[in-house]
Amino acid sequence: MAALRIETLNTGSELLLGQVINSHPAYFGEELFKLGLRVQRAVAVPDGEPIAVALKEAMGRSDVVLVTGGLGPTMDDVTRETAAELLGLELEFDESVMSMIEERFARMGKTPRPINRRQAMVPKGARVLLNPHGTAPGLHFPAGLLEGSPDIYLLPGPPRELQPMFVEQVLPVLSRRVDAEEEVGWKNLFFYGVGESDLASRVDEVVGPESGIETGYCLKNGGVIVRLIGGGNTLEGSAERAAGTFPANLVSSDGRTMEEVVEDLLREREETVSTAESCTGGFLAHRLTMVSGSSEVFGFGFVTYANEAKSGLVGVDPQLIEKHGAVSGPVAASLAEGAVHASGADHGLSLTGIAGPTGGTEEKPVGTVFLGLASKEDETVVVRRVFRADRETFKIRASQAALDLLRRRLLGLNVGS
Repeated sequence: MAALRIETLNTGSELLLGQVINSHPAYFGEELFKLGLRVQRAVAVPDGEPIAVALKEAMGRSDVVLVTGGLGPTMDDVTRETAAELLGLELEFDESVMSMIEERFARMGKTPRPINRRQAMVPKGARVLLNPHGTAPGLHFPAGLLEGSPDIYLLPGPPRELQPMFVEQVLPVLSRRVDAEEEVGWKNLFFYGVGESDLASRVDEVVGPESGIETGYCLKNGGVIVRLIGGGNTLEGSAERAAGTFPANLVSSDGRTMEEVVEDLLREREETVSTAESCTGGFLAHRLTMVSGSSEVFGFGFVTYANEAKSGLVGVDPQLIEKHGAVSGPVAASLAEGAVHASGADHGLSLTGIAGPTGGTEEKPVGTVFLGLASKEDETVVVRRVFRADRETFKIRASQAALDLLRRRLLGLNVGS
């Protein structure tokens, strides 16, 4: 059986105007690859006539087309009508779909407007995909409705509606079309603190082309993800060899994020961490609390943006700030130690820096950040880093570096200088 040719078509002018980030291709790619399937092409088009052009092209070269957006009640929602016209199908009003829409509105204490009746128009031959999280039902056009036409799935645009529908009503159907003999597995190894070229050179040495393993590299959050694709024992052996190239820099080989790894290590040791953040404004605490069960290891996060907060919340000596500046090693050390003292946590992480784009000096350019790590049972460590990036990226990279400091300490590795 040949591999399924799958294409995604994401509709909506907002995707191309930069008003909404198009996360659908990444989501589809990740979920489908769990079945050993791959997206061959991902296309995004604005509302209107471009949908018909793109869908017609996709129908001619694909086995499965996943279409998102354009199923709402407004005049720019034309995906349903476009697909029906291309397949030569008439639209019929479906009372059962309208009833589901009315029930959805009733739960919100509202009544549907006349324009919502458009969402209950179902093309003949199409299968309705239930949407318990919104008013727009999805639609499945089985292959062969038109000579040579592929399976076409029309899915709502909002991720909170699309993703449950895809997992519950689309993936099970596609999984039955996967040839077990062609199934492949994958491993993502996340390394931090080692360059892509250095890592690739070593990995390519231990996972050679003769292994039959496909390798790829992706920069993410200041780290590198090594992607290995292959089958059976060959994949496991290759992953082991790749993980051993820079063992101290290997954060995870099972998909866990840096914060998940750190919290798992804290949980194993029955220890806790607190934070004191200046330049990141609570972003590190946000990352920690995005992990389920974080309350077991994280209880206090201090946002010490102003100098008064540094002194008032975690006890940094104002004279220390006056002497060295708020962005300095001594202040980072005092912030971390103050976080431990004020919270009673086993470890304290601090960040103080210049996110920019203004505020830098020759001695401390924009992007400079001092990271502090204090522990009840170990010496306080401060490291200086420079991340030249926009403010959001700066926060991501600075918080990642702070978490890695703690990860290394919990593993008994050198925490740097």
